[in-house]
This record gives sequence, C-alpha cells and structure tokens, in this order.
Amino acid sequence: MSIQSLFLLRAYRAAQAAQHIFPEYAACEAALESGWGHSKLAIEANNLFGQKQSHPPLAGTETLPMPTREYLHDHWTTVLANWTKFPDWNECFAARMALLRRLSQTFPHYQAALKAATGEQYVMAVSQSWSTDPERAGKVLAVYDAHAGAFQSAQRVA
Repeated sequence: MSIQSLFLLRAYRAAQAAQHIFPEYAACEAALESGWGHSKLAIEANNLFGQKQSHPPLAGTETLPMPTREYLHDHWTTVLANWTKFPDWNECFAARMALLRRLSQTFPHYQAALKAATGEQYVMAVSQSWSTDPERAGKVLAVYDAHAGAFQSAQRVA
C-alpha cells in the first residue's frame, strides 16, 4: 500500500470518528491542505486543514504562528498567520466540523456544504470560503478521483 493510501486511510478513520458528513472527501481535503501530512503545520500541530486560530483562541488549544501563502488581489503572497494546534488528528477533524457548523450561519458556502447531497457538492461549496486558492475544489476532487479505491477498501473492512 502506498504512503498516500496509508495517509488517506488514517485521515478517513479520523474523519469517521469525528462524524464528518463526507469522511472520504475530508481525508482528501486534509491530504491537499497538509501536503499529505508532511507540512510543518501538520507535523508540529496536527493541523491538517490549515485551520487558523479563532479570536479568542479555541478553549484548550495552543497557537502556532507560521507564515503561509494566500491568494490575494490576484496573486500569491506570504503572510504570517496564527494556527490552531491540535493534540491529534481526531481532534483536528472534530474541530473542523464544529467550525463549519458554527460558521454556517455567517458563511452561506459552509451552510451549503453541510447540506450537500454528495461529496462533490460538499467540496465545491466548502472550498469557496475555506481557502483563498481558486483551484482548491478541483485539486481536492483530483485527489479523490486518483484514490477512490482506497476508500472502497476501507469501507469494506469497516
């Protein structure tokens, strides 16, 4: 089994434990956002989604300041951001779902994502507000398309 498949299975199980509505797509989001778990943010903070720290910070969480690239004003730029540090992947996925639910009244794209009938609809909606990368949804769906077999195997085992 490839390293990418192992990452996706671990992320899929964490998403399931967090009762994510589309755990296989959440695993693909995590793969994209974390560089397959190799980003400094993923390694040092178990933060697989690039979840920024809220203001005030989430209760019981630490903050890790780090630079990031954002797509602003039609070009990529580096900015300093404060990131949420999670104790493990399960907490990361649970906090992500809680954040989407909490912000769904403010961000219509999150509300649409939570009401999506399919994983593809979920990714298309959530990507409109989650990231500044205008190509995010397509990238997540490409990860899913390339690795869908890994999830079919995991679902047969579960």
